Amino acid sequence: MLIAFNKPYGVLTQFTDQSMPPRPTLAAFGLPKDVYAAGRLDIDSEGLLLLSDDGARIAQISSPKFKWPKTYLVQVEGVADESHLAQLRAGVVLNDGPTQPATARLLEKAPDWLWPRDPPVRFRKSVPESWLELTIKEGRNRQVRRMCAAVGLPCLRLVRISVGPHRLDGLAPGQWRSEAG
Repeated sequence: MLIAFNKPYGVLTQFTDQSMPPRPTLAAFGLPKDVYAAGRLDIDSEGLLLLSDDGARIAQISSPKFKWPKTYLVQVEGVADESHLAQLRAGVVLNDGPTQPATARLLEKAPDWLWPRDPPVRFRKSVPESWLELTIKEGRNRQVRRMCAAVGLPCLRLVRISVGPHRLDGLAPGQWRSEAG
């Protein structure tokens, strides 16, 4: 079984939380029993999370050796330009080593289908923002956020829209569906 889930902002990518008070987890969304997340999506990130009851499938999806592309919409602080994109496309050096090259493109604005974040991203009239679409084939901890920061574009919002052949396509935050393959 493979499940595509649109993880809302502020939800942990696990089914339990020992902190007090407990934070929201995947347990609140009526997901099938015995599925586990194939990879991570930080509490402050949103979007597509794949879950499965098949350990081999989870390993294939989440292991960097299989190089499943992961695509994100990224709202950044600042005016992104071709020099920023060129750096991301070449790979950037992070404190844990250089990244592989990313696919990066500038978007004119957020896509019309994108839901508002709850809580909203802070808005400052004096600080411009840009939207990028970024695809990576690694999966280091907070990699997209760190890559954007390394090129001078701090991340304000991060929404994963695809993992390999699987896409968010019409799932509202908190909704899930069974996937083929």
